[in-house]
Amino acid sequence: MGLRVECLYGVEISPVLEELADLRIRIFRDFPYLYDGSEDYERAYLATYTKCPDSIVVLCWEGDHLVGASTGLPLAAEVDEFRAPFLKAGINDKALFYCAESVLLPEYRGKGVYRQFFDAREKHARALGLSACVFCSVVRPDDHPLRPENYQSLDPIWKHMGYQPMAGIRTSFAWKDVDASGESTKPMQFYLKNLF
Repeated sequence: MGLRVECLYGVEISPVLEELADLRIRIFRDFPYLYDGSEDYERAYLATYTKCPDSIVVLCWEGDHLVGASTGLPLAAEVDEFRAPFLKAGINDKALFYCAESVLLPEYRGKGVYRQFFDAREKHARALGLSACVFCSVVRPDDHPLRPENYQSLDPIWKHMGYQPMAGIRTSFAWKDVDASGESTKPMQFYLKNLF
């Protein structure tokens, strides 16, 4: 059965929130995020997308099974932790589109879906008249004890798609790691791609 990619916007996202939350929890347990997620947090986090009419969720289905998803919304609609580094640097957050997460089950990787996730969000950002897309990724040390031997950074893929790390533009975010008893704060590096 082939893969089907579709885009939903704003309140249209509501019917898939539970499936999307489950997928995020499952994928983000892996390195480098090691996220020990909860359904309550996921529901609250994803509600942001239903409340923003300019948000997008790109879904990848195999039949009626959700195998991947990617989210985004104007950076100005995001939480302060994501906006603050730009405002502090004097960068207009209202000109930027925030590409949040892309999650895809391992067996569906390498089939061009990840590229479709970025293409759809960039197309949406252009339609909104925004000048650039940004996203951030957790920074983990190379010698992290839970780093798999075969782990490959996505940096080369992001660079190939036109995204570059933004010097000095970082934030931090707290969550509970799978091997921890409580939350800890992690550094997050921002990347940017100009759209015009």
